[in-house]
Amino acid sequence: MDHARIFRTVLGVTAGYLILLGLWLGWLLPHTPPGTEPYQIIALVGLFGSCVGIGMLLAVRPSRADRQLWRYGLEGWARIEGTHPLRPTDHHTELTELDLELTVPGSASYRGTIVFDVTPADKPRLAVGETISIRVDPVNRDRIILVL
Repeated sequence: MDHARIFRTVLGVTAGYLILLGLWLGWLLPHTPPGTEPYQIIALVGLFGSCVGIGMLLAVRPSRADRQLWRYGLEGWARIEGTHPLRPTDHHTELTELDLELTVPGSASYRGTIVFDVTPADKPRLAVGETISIRVDPVNRDRIILVL
């Protein structure tokens, strides 16, 4: 999960909400019928919650470059040569450096490393000697995505 993107999204939505709240208080509120203020406040709070929720949904999407790699990357496979746990994360997974022997049809095999957030469910599939599917950027062979 990209905490920085989520933080920027929530910060941006909050800034926009404060601007909207200022416009509502300074310009719109004096022109509304009396007795409708509670309903307007409920609508503003609901709008804020909806915008934060939609923003967080969009913030956890993969980046455009990753989506392009999923769509247009060359299919291949990688054999895991070694695993080196780096550190546990705050969401019960472990950042692990994987040493890989990468094979893309039509080119020679080469070696590479990738740092991957390994979940407990994925640990058996990412053991030394296992083969996994990958997608490789056709322009930059050092840019890969694991397909689990």
